[in-house]
Amino acid sequence: MDRSELIDAVSEDLFAYVMHGEISEQHVTTQLKPTGLDERFESFDALVDLHFLLRPAVVDFVDQLPSRLRSIKTQTKNVQQTTRGQISGQIDWTSTMKQRSSQAPGDTSLFVCDNRHESYDIDENIVLKRLLSIIYTTLEECETYLKQEYEWVTDRWQENLELVEQMRELFERNVHIKRIRDPETYEPTDRMIQTAAMSRSDVYREAASLLQDHRRARESNPDALRELLEETLITPEDEETLFELYVLFQYVESIEEYQQSETSVKTIESGKQEVARIKSEDGTDVVLYHDSSANDRNLSFVPEPIEKQDAELTRSEQIDRQAREIVENYFTDKGFQLQTNRPDIIILEVQHEEGYEYLITEVKNSTSEQTVKKGVTETLEYLAFLRQENELVFDPDTPFGSGWNGVLVVQDFESRSTAPIEDQDTIRILQASELADSLPVILDRLL
Repeated sequence: MDRSELIDAVSEDLFAYVMHGEISEQHVTTQLKPTGLDERFESFDALVDLHFLLRPAVVDFVDQLPSRLRSIKTQTKNVQQTTRGQISGQIDWTSTMKQRSSQAPGDTSLFVCDNRHESYDIDENIVLKRLLSIIYTTLEECETYLKQEYEWVTDRWQENLELVEQMRELFERNVHIKRIRDPETYEPTDRMIQTAAMSRSDVYREAASLLQDHRRARESNPDALRELLEETLITPEDEETLFELYVLFQYVESIEEYQQSETSVKTIESGKQEVARIKSEDGTDVVLYHDSSANDRNLSFVPEPIEKQDAELTRSEQIDRQAREIVENYFTDKGFQLQTNRPDIIILEVQHEEGYEYLITEVKNSTSEQTVKKGVTETLEYLAFLRQENELVFDPDTPFGSGWNGVLVVQDFESRSTAPIEDQDTIRILQASELADSLPVILDRLL
């Protein structure tokens, strides 16, 4: 699968799973957010705002804004004002006589006057101010990052950092912008956006278009998400995490389809380290973990002979054990523990009355034979050293499980013969395009 196909699939799955609470939103946004960002950008909305800001069209819009604001539209309205002792504007004698007779008979100092008032609060300007507010707020949140040498920052922002200050000055001090009232929570309405979109002025048409794009992305429209994934490097540059997310979503879909009539995807609670939990009526739960998210289950992969007594250790093994103990005693943050660190893989845990069953999946975004060999070795190591509460999961007689407990997922081979899943041994190697057909076979062995 090439990058375009991966983006298509992940965009659809973000919409189908993440934004309906079926997969942990925080986990997925953590995977997709650029390097260096703090926890403020772990919400999907904040991440969308950031990458909306990075779109070339948004940068161009900010760049052209100063000259365009000179031709901002206003609307002239007649406003009536009642005064005493002075005349302000043109006297409306009909209204004046009615007011005098109903409110102040004989008071000749009362006048009702018509004043022409220039109003900035037209539909087009409400649309413009909402867009500028989004850009301004997001710039305030991430200005520090734009000034750093992060690869994900667009060249236009890094080379024209004066645009950040220009945007701030315009939003805070420009007389035209300040005279436009702040939009209500529900504004701009669809009618307002449509009015701006039909304007003869470029600034209003572009503002309406960009605001619609932003709304569609916030609402998880697949096409809008795809644009963000393509245009703003929301995906990791090495594409490894993008491929892992694709595989993760394939697992969720396969588990749902495997027992569609009996299972339901449980909404992930805040603070949980599970990525997804699929519950069935027979009491069996299937839980997915990805990346470093299985710490609360005390799962670990420790390729270190802690099962040996001190006297049985070689000198090299003694060094490894002592080094681990020194590091654990040095770091006061117990979240940093060598025995709980683990690689970037997908763990499927089947929870049933008899105990637990595990499927360990390593993902390699490659078709290189050397990479495949490395992936096989790593998958075997993960199975051999998989521990639950520091106890080895698989017996010494079967250190790699039943032969269906380990999976290596690789990219598609274009013209190379590979063995069918049933003919493979110890672990199963699947190409990306084989996941839909082969995962149910593997699940049938575990569920």
